[in-house]
Amino acid sequence: MEKKQKKILAKNRSARYEYQIDETFEAGIELFGTEVRSLRERACQITDAFCLIRNGQCWLHGVHLHPYSHGNIWNVDPDRKRRLLLHRKQINYLDAQLRARGRALVPLELYFDKNNRVKLTIALATGKKLYDKRADMAKRDVDREIARALKQRNGR
Repeated sequence: MEKKQKKILAKNRSARYEYQIDETFEAGIELFGTEVRSLRERACQITDAFCLIRNGQCWLHGVHLHPYSHGNIWNVDPDRKRRLLLHRKQINYLDAQLRARGRALVPLELYFDKNNRVKLTIALATGKKLYDKRADMAKRDVDREIARALKQRNGR
């Protein structure tokens, strides 16, 4: 019996560099048919995306879904805002958390789940200061040097 894995369409690699990730949530996205077909062609960009909560609904801004190649008149605006599908309790919780200073709702990755539905992993995050970013880079460099030294030592 084979387990279906999620197919990652787009990742926001800069999010983990710019923000300290506190919590993650999985959300569905309200899309039109040509947008889903476009995603099957792997045509998406989420690096500058962000989420806002307005009037009790969560909205995704800044995502660019390239128009479907065979969409003709059915293609919609590639940069439109899209509604995220979350439970009411999750939206209320996120709204309360976002009112705190320095918190943001950042998309991390867009993927097809095991049922071929488009999902988005969003993170409740806190912005990092410049010295935090430098400390993370220094820690990553040290870890890389340690791994390299261990590999050389075990390779003899």
